Amino acid sequence: MTRGTARARWLSAVLAASALLVSGCSEEVDPHELPGVYRNDEGGRIELSADGTFTATGVTTDEGAGPADFSGTWDYERPSTSGDFVYLGVEDGGLGATGGIQLYVEDQDTLYFQLDPDGPVTQTYDRAS
Repeated sequence: MTRGTARARWLSAVLAASALLVSGCSEEVDPHELPGVYRNDEGGRIELSADGTFTATGVTTDEGAGPADFSGTWDYERPSTSGDFVYLGVEDGGLGATGGIQLYVEDQDTLYFQLDPDGPVTQTYDRAS
């Protein structure tokens, strides 16, 4: 075996091991397991139904805004450029002029709002037991 071949095999083995380690660090979210009720400490409640609809009660989506109730449809998005999120398509102007908002997915049991992608998490919702 030549030195170049040995290096190539070693590099392939290192890359394969690295890929396994990295993939083990992130939890894969199954969108079919997302339906359920999520709550936060401030009394907000979001229910994602298996039929693709949602209801939100007492939810604050913007800093300085009061809690609101709204509903519509939801869809799980897995973009290649940012974190996974649930797109909430708000019906009937439930949030004023907003047509939809992103509810980010931390893991199978935790969802959160983050108004500024570079800013802090604004509200976290945990699956109700």
